Amino acid sequence: MTRLVRTRDELAAARARLGEQSGTEATVGLVPTMGALHAGHLALIDAARAGCAAVVTSIFVNPMQFHQAGDLQRYPRRLGEDLALCEQHGVDLVWAPEVDEVYPGGPAQVWVTAGALAAQLEGPNRPGHFDGVLTVVTKLFAAVRPARAFFGEKDYQQLMLIRRMVRDLGQGVEVISVPTVREPDGLALSSRNVLLSTSERASARFLSAALMAGRDAAGSAAAVLAAAREVLAGAEGVDVDYLELRDPELGPAPEQGPARLLVAARVGSIRLIDNVAVELRP
Repeated sequence: MTRLVRTRDELAAARARLGEQSGTEATVGLVPTMGALHAGHLALIDAARAGCAAVVTSIFVNPMQFHQAGDLQRYPRRLGEDLALCEQHGVDLVWAPEVDEVYPGGPAQVWVTAGALAAQLEGPNRPGHFDGVLTVVTKLFAAVRPARAFFGEKDYQQLMLIRRMVRDLGQGVEVISVPTVREPDGLALSSRNVLLSTSERASARFLSAALMAGRDAAGSAAAVLAAAREVLAGAEGVDVDYLELRDPELGPAPEQGPARLLVAARVGSIRLIDNVAVELRP
């Protein structure tokens, strides 16, 4: 049965009970979320359930990672439904704290700075976002003390920054990535998808279609980008922020071998991101 805790003290007590199974420390997996759970989140939970003795899911809408106050207020919150899904997927413990439990005394005065990678790709559109993400993830790691933490590949830049933070700060958590979950027409699952109108939803599918066209071009960097751009050129109502090809750690694209194709665009007032792995050939 899934247990809900709201305070740090409740979490510490519940975590201590999870921590021992058959007299030995259990492998605890953490799935950090902001709630409004969908199939993408559930894939993370299922991966944690398969690979860990105990699973903790955090549900916290982190104000530090929102640049616009309106976006923070609009973010969907449905704790009751989320708890039911956690129960169905075998989560042992849900931590759903209030803001003052995570940031006691008000906004953080000391935080994690994401570094140079955070100024690229999503960075210009979301100033301070990754500092907020890394700061709250550090707090979650400290509170839950997981052996493993599970993150989706849809937020690929975030994933790379979290991995870098864990390495640089020696946090001792194994970061596990889980492939992007997609809707039947290819659109990457996101809590923001429900905000799209019917016509916007039809336009949004061009993002994944462009990525798949680039992936299937399977040639040089120029060929991959040309194939993706051709699809986006025919997409009405899609305002592209960037379409970029990088190496798997988001450095410059290689001449051959594994790479990552990333896109971000506005469809109406909703901003969407997506990415896909590609293999470059000279």
